[in-house]
Parts: sequence; structure tokens; C-alpha cells
Amino acid sequence: MRMHLSNVLIKFAVLAFLMATTFGQGTNSPGSASTNHIIVIPNPIGDPIEPFNRAMWSLNKGIMVGAIEPTAKVYRFLTCDEFRDGVRNVGDNLGFPTRLVNNALQGRWSGARDESYRFLCNTVLGVGGFFDVAGKKFDIEPSPADFGQTFGTWGWKPKVYVMLPLLGPSNERDMVGSVGDRFVNPLSYFEPYSYIPNVVTYNNLAHRSDHFIRLASQQHDPYFLLRYAWTIRRNAKPVPLKLADGEQQDRPSLETLQSVFFTAKDPEFVRRAKTSDVRIPATGRELPYTTWLQKGPAPLVFLLPGMGAHRFSGGTVALAELLYNSGRSVVVVSSGYNHEFLARASTAAVPGYAPVDVQDMLNALRAVNDDLTKEGRARVTQKALIGYSMGGFQTLQVAALLDRAPTNDFRFDRYIAIDTPVSLAHGIEALDDHFRAALEWPPEQRTERIGQTFLKVAALTEGTMKLNTDTQLPFSAQESKFLIGLAFKLHLRDIIYLTQSRTNLGVLKEPVRKWRREEVYEEILQYSFAEYLQKFVVPYYRQRGLDLNAPEEFQRAVDIRAHRQVLAGQRDVRVIVNANDILLKPEDVQWLEKTFDAKRLKIFPAGGHLGNLGQPEVQEVILQGLAGL
Repeated sequence: MRMHLSNVLIKFAVLAFLMATTFGQGTNSPGSASTNHIIVIPNPIGDPIEPFNRAMWSLNKGIMVGAIEPTAKVYRFLTCDEFRDGVRNVGDNLGFPTRLVNNALQGRWSGARDESYRFLCNTVLGVGGFFDVAGKKFDIEPSPADFGQTFGTWGWKPKVYVMLPLLGPSNERDMVGSVGDRFVNPLSYFEPYSYIPNVVTYNNLAHRSDHFIRLASQQHDPYFLLRYAWTIRRNAKPVPLKLADGEQQDRPSLETLQSVFFTAKDPEFVRRAKTSDVRIPATGRELPYTTWLQKGPAPLVFLLPGMGAHRFSGGTVALAELLYNSGRSVVVVSSGYNHEFLARASTAAVPGYAPVDVQDMLNALRAVNDDLTKEGRARVTQKALIGYSMGGFQTLQVAALLDRAPTNDFRFDRYIAIDTPVSLAHGIEALDDHFRAALEWPPEQRTERIGQTFLKVAALTEGTMKLNTDTQLPFSAQESKFLIGLAFKLHLRDIIYLTQSRTNLGVLKEPVRKWRREEVYEEILQYSFAEYLQKFVVPYYRQRGLDLNAPEEFQRAVDIRAHRQVLAGQRDVRVIVNANDILLKPEDVQWLEKTFDAKRLKIFPAGGHLGNLGQPEVQEVILQGLAGL
């Protein structure tokens, strides 16, 4: 199956994103863990001028959205991908003198040789470097080098992260190095050649500007993501992509990591999406939603992403593509736990109590449906609701809720829950345990082992090994579990920061500030999912006369079993799960088998959590679930 590497890089970057934060985790309360229960994440570079950097990031984002993207749409329309790739190749080829000098200064003579071969080959045979003949025909790999790297080789370790106006991420060492890079390139002294780098820069930005904007919109704090992803790539070192002697792998968590490979097959599919806004009556705010509509009458599928996922996240777009190509119209809203939904459609100060969260989601879906149908934009025959992961959990809750609603109320003709948890209590416990897998390493080796794990991630993003759905990822059991736990920590961090910046419940000790977040982020990341429920959600609802610690109320809040009687009788519900899902216990699988008959339930033996969505047999079952619409 052909993979689109850029999407894979982004997902791996998200997995590696929290690389530079230090925080404790264990059975004790935040900040009181013993040495044996502390997980220290390697800190590659500091951010002492964070307010300035965030201001520059806002400026750069504004330029990208307001200036680059509007003209880039025209530029992309007038040029093909091959042409834009060629212009980028020309720019790379003209940077040969800088790479030659710095390979030599670093004593990398083979790199200097290869760069010389590449320059001669691409200049002569590649039409001035427009085509990368050296790489594609003669397998001569590039050997990138600049003065920033050279200074690093000589012992200069950067200490300050800097976001430069227009130029983007850097540090004090690379800022000085960039002057040297320009100085040693003879072309920078001659007109009109000195303007070529500016042309190439615009070409490169325009080529992927829409991709950048979508990525920025997906994250609550894209500045943080960019900072760490850039730092990881900049500081990446060679690392063996193999297991150490005696290390074992964990199949469910490895298969869960395979979910990064579930991406849209057509890179242009996401560009054909239409995004609109609808007013949510309960909050009075505008919520964006995205559609892919068929030209004629068709079933309309509402798609609910997993926890924290955005409308444009890779898996969401891939599933939308599958549904659209099967003849259905598709509409997507962000997860109820994504920053976009929390800020615009959530009525609770903190999410976590399912009855309220699901009612908020249902209100949003009803508003979107009214907006589509009253404008006549969607010619709908029937409606279906499909959710995966947390979206699957909410799908089943919506099915139970609407079953009790008046017959003339908004409703769906089919519900499909993919890889849904049964008990959120077990799900959050599993995620907390996955993060604590790093505690299995001896304390004196823990930080180093975490660093090695991130180096593996960085090496994978550089294309060191071929990545596809059959790839056996080179992570040990502790590594794969830790990466999954860490990735979900990102979602929890966003939830706590965003909700406390809106309604501060007084739990956090650090001030919740917009322009300087590093200290409060460190505190937030000390909280496990279980602690979030007990320290934020439970007290919030207790003040409103609801005791979530009461057994009956707790089950309503976290367990789909509370709706067993209703769901068991609903013939329009379909459930698709994997037997080795990290969020399911064996008892959960048994409960599903007792509640849903074979026509409504499909259990795959393997796949972890969402790890087999790219497999044809799984996609066929999803589409079969819509049969008859």
C-alpha cells in the first residue's frame, strides 16, 4: 500500500512532540513522586525568550495565512507538483558550495565527495539541477551540512530557541551559522542570482502552505509542536533501528502505532473539502465543520474522530475518503475533546462527564444537519453516524440517547462504532500504564533510554527505513507503550490548559498565561488521566450537585454498559473492534459479544487500537456496515 510520507512524518512528530519537557509521574500526587517514579524527558534546548518567539510565530502564521496562501492557490493552480519539486531541486543544487565547505570543515570527506558528484551530475544531466538525476538514477545520497552543524561539531551547543520573522525556527548558533552559509556561497554576490533563493523560498512555502495551515489548525498550540519537531530533526543523530539484546516487543502497542500509516490515498482529497461555520445555540459561538458532498442525492455520513483529533487529522481524512469514494457524502466535526470543539461548542468547564459531553456533541451535529439541509447544499437520502475510538464511544451513547428521544427528533438511520472503548475507566488506566512503561527502565538509564527512543522516531521520520502497513517498527515493548502514553498526554495537556485558561478552577499552582506557557505545561503534564478526573472533573460537578463518585453516576460517566438494555435492542447499531485493543479488557470483549449479535458485531483478532484501519478487510467491514443506505 503506497504511503504518503509527509503525513507519516507529522504523526511521528506528534508522538515525539513532548520530548523536551520534564515532569513526574507515579502513584503520588503531582510533584511528590520519589526518584524511582520520576520520568525525566531529555531537554534539548531552552526557550527563555518564549514571549518573543510566540509573537514571531503569530506574525509568521499571519503572513502564511494572509499573504502566502492566497497567492499560493493561484501558483499551485498554474504549476504542477513536478515543476514545484524541480524549483526546489534547483535551490538545493545552488547550495552546493555551502555543503561542500562544511562537509570539509567537519572532516566528512565522503560527504564532500558525494556533494561534488551530485552537483556535477545534476547540473549537467539534470538541467541545472531541476531534476535530481544523481539521487534517482545513480543513488548518490545528499550529505547536508551547514555552518550551524559545523559549529556544533566544534562544540557549540545551542541554548536558546529563536523564532525568526519570516524565516522560522532557529537558535543562536544557527543564526550565526546562516551568515557564514551566505558568505561562502559565491552566487550570493552576483545579480540576479542573489534573488534565486527568495524565489525558491516562496516556491517551497507555496507548495505546502495549505498543508501547513491545516496542521496549525489541528493543534491547540502549534508553536510548541513546531519547536520540538524542528529541534528533534535538527539534533537527530544516527541510531540503530533494532532492538537491544534481550528486548521483547509488545504486539498490541506496536499494532496501535501502525495507525500512523492510515492516511488518504489521494493527496488532493483534503484540498477538495469545504469548510463552513455553524452557530451553536448553547454557546452562541461558531463551530467549523468540513464536508465532502456528492453531486447527487446520497446518504450523509457524520464522522466523529478519536479523542482530541481534529477535522483534518490524518486518520479522519483517510476514513472520510473511504466513505466518500463509496458514494456517500461526508461531514466531519472535530472531537469533543479537541481545542476547536472545547472552545466553541462545549457547555462544561471541563469535559469528562459523558452525558454532558455527548449532549454537546449531539447539539452540534443537529446544528450542522440543519445548516446543510436548510441551505440545500446536501441532498440527503439517509443519515449515518460513524465514530472511531472516543468518537465510537460517543456514537454508541448518541444511539442510546436518541432511542429515548421523540420520534420526530433528529436521528440517524445507522450507527457504526469503530474500536470503541467499553469502559473509559479502564481506557484511561491503560493509557496511564502505557506512559508509566518507562518506569521499567532502571532510574539511572531511564532518561537515556527515552532519548534513544526519540532518536529512533527521528530516524524513522528521515526515511531511514521503508514505512508501510507491513513495517515491523523497531520499538521494544517499553518504547512502543511509552510513545502511545506520551501521545495521549498531549491531548490531556491541551484539555487542561484550554479549560483552565477559560475557567480556572484553582487546581493549578502555576499561572495560566498565553505568552509564557512552559512552566504551566510542566505542571499540567504531571497529571495522569485518573488524576484529571478526580482533581478537575469530579470537583466541578460536585459543585453542581452531582457526585460522580457515586457508583451509578460513575458508570453513566465512563461505561457504555450503562446503556446495555437500549443498545442490545437497536438493530441499526454496528460495532467493529479488535480483540487485542489496548483499551479493552477480555471482559469488555465478552460483554460486546453478549450484547450484539454476529450481524452487528465484528471482532478482528489483532490490530491493537486503530492499527488495522488501513487493511482492506477492515475497510470492507466498515462499508458493509452501511449496506442498505
